[in-house]
Amino acid sequence: MADDPVICTCLDLTRSDIIAGIKEHGCKTVEDVGDAIEAGAVCGSCIDDIQEILDELNG
Repeated sequence: MADDPVICTCLDLTRSDIIAGIKEHGCKTVEDVGDAIEAGAVCGSCIDDIQEILDELNG
């Protein structure tokens, strides 16, 4: 779905899944996201996208 793209293909996590995980766990870094929901912790190809989401949410 274009409105909610898959960001982490390894775990099939969409943008909204990652945003929910960031908010639920109070993530501030890509490493926090990896620890909390494992996004970015498998192959690492989505790290830049996760950082962009973090920047948007956390300023």
